[in-house]
Amino acid sequence: MKKIASVFCFLFLVSNLASAQDAPGFRFGFQASPTWSWMRTNDKKLEGVGSNWGLKLGALGEYYFAPNYAFITGLGFGFNQGGNIQVGYEMASLWDNSNLSEERFKVVERDAKLHYRLNYVEIPFGLKMRGGSNEDARFKFYAEVPVFTIGFVSRAQGDIRGSQDKNTEDEDIRDDVKGLSLSWGLGGGIEYEFASSATLVTGISFQQQFTDVTGKGMVQKAAGEPFVTEKAKGTIGLISIKTSVFF
Repeated sequence: MKKIASVFCFLFLVSNLASAQDAPGFRFGFQASPTWSWMRTNDKKLEGVGSNWGLKLGALGEYYFAPNYAFITGLGFGFNQGGNIQVGYEMASLWDNSNLSEERFKVVERDAKLHYRLNYVEIPFGLKMRGGSNEDARFKFYAEVPVFTIGFVSRAQGDIRGSQDKNTEDEDIRDDVKGLSLSWGLGGGIEYEFASSATLVTGISFQQQFTDVTGKGMVQKAAGEPFVTEKAKGTIGLISIKTSVFF
């Protein structure tokens, strides 16, 4: 409840700051966008399975340097991003640096699923293009491409699933997650001007990290063999149903 209250306090403060601006071509808004995210790695024995439902909340800004072309940016929160990684090795230790509730949870067996649930503070920036039947049309189509996003991890929790005796929830895995992420993306949809100074925007956006989200892991390739370090790159992909209102 405290975190939800903090988010709305943040949005209220940003709204009051934006109301004071009088820069020509500037448009300010809020978004509340449901998301669907998943994880992938470049290691075939650390397979991405399953997905997370989440939410993006935040403030958005657009500066139109031409009638239908704008620079876009913002500041927001991405909740519950991540997914599951299923272990295909005999044993693996992917959360070795974290302070888990029990030491034995640091080593999991084949077929165990490590569930990542990450929250981010996000700063997007990119280019937007839009068009309609005419300049004064209430309905317009838009495309945002490219869009780059800088993310800072604010919370990282993990669950272990599918293990015979090592199932656990809500473990703090912050020390095994990279604090900074960089993503690229694109999106498109429609705008509807329902009042003289208010526009509803809805569409679909895609976002893909190109930096590693996971830390260093150790795996045992066969029973009886010693653990060896295998550095697999893990990334998060995400689709959001963008829903926002601009003023």
